[in-house]
Amino acid sequence: MSFTYLKPMPSPEEIQQEYAMTPEMKAIKADRDRQISDIICGKDNRVLAIIGPCSADSEDSVIDYVSRLAPIQEEIKDRVLIIPRIYTNKPRTTGSGYKGIASQPDPTKAPDMVEGLIAMRKMHLRAIAETELTCADEMLYPENWGYVEDLLSYVAIGARSVEDQHHRLTVSGFDVASGMKNPTSGDFSVMLNSVYAAQHPHHFTFSGYEVRTTGNPLAHTILRGAVSKHGNCVQNYHYEDLVRLSDMYLSMELVNPATIVDANHSNSNKQFKQQIRIVREVMTSRLFSSDVKNLVKGVMIESYIEEGCQKISDHHVYGKSITDPCLGWEDSKQLLYTIAELNK
Repeated sequence: MSFTYLKPMPSPEEIQQEYAMTPEMKAIKADRDRQISDIICGKDNRVLAIIGPCSADSEDSVIDYVSRLAPIQEEIKDRVLIIPRIYTNKPRTTGSGYKGIASQPDPTKAPDMVEGLIAMRKMHLRAIAETELTCADEMLYPENWGYVEDLLSYVAIGARSVEDQHHRLTVSGFDVASGMKNPTSGDFSVMLNSVYAAQHPHHFTFSGYEVRTTGNPLAHTILRGAVSKHGNCVQNYHYEDLVRLSDMYLSMELVNPATIVDANHSNSNKQFKQQIRIVREVMTSRLFSSDVKNLVKGVMIESYIEEGCQKISDHHVYGKSITDPCLGWEDSKQLLYTIAELNK
């Protein structure tokens, strides 16, 4: 066969034991999970700001970034709950290129999956220890869940994974908020079917075991824009899109109707500065309709210390994305204050 088996992977239990959460960190996460759940379920009128780098490529700069969020969280805590993005897996459209720190701890060197898992876990642990903020990550590989299940307060399922049965069933076993993005086609029905699957119990095989799940009532939608058959970006964050999604939610047997608007990707046509305008529009749309306000629970923003992006071969600007371009720190800070101001 074409597989070359390089080395066995350590078990999630081994990694969790060696790089363990302290009791204080577990308490922080439990409290943050409860707050996020209350927002998704409509018991808390604050909004979520899921914000951070496109990919978490460097521990020091990512922790520096998250540390800058902490004092702002304290200032706007009555209106906004910040969830830093520490995305350690990077989906690639063609399968080639940098796949995230979980695969490649050093973007300039060969992949090392074991060292990647350790780097991924250490980064999340350090963020909690130094900032008391628990973070979001994308579940690109369901088998990786065991290595971070005790760390994450939010999980995103990407546009290319949302139609996959294994991802949907795996989310049904999570006990944290999980956002299912619309597929690249933009089909709302596919996205809502994914939420339906994730909210219901299932019986399947996972990580070498036969398992049963109870369903995840915190599974919800993420609007990230779409790509037409002609290759053009199609936005889905406008008021009319939000009303349509609200109506479609009502037609399905789903609990806790909720959506997060991803201000980048196809919604911005990867014009990262447009995120500022898009977030303002989404927050303003919430003021015109109680249905839209009840549905839209927050926004997702790609942001780093330095704006834009750089090639991996040029990887010398501290805190600048090596994947998709991101907002810089000053714009991001002001945008967080704007979100708080518009959450009326």
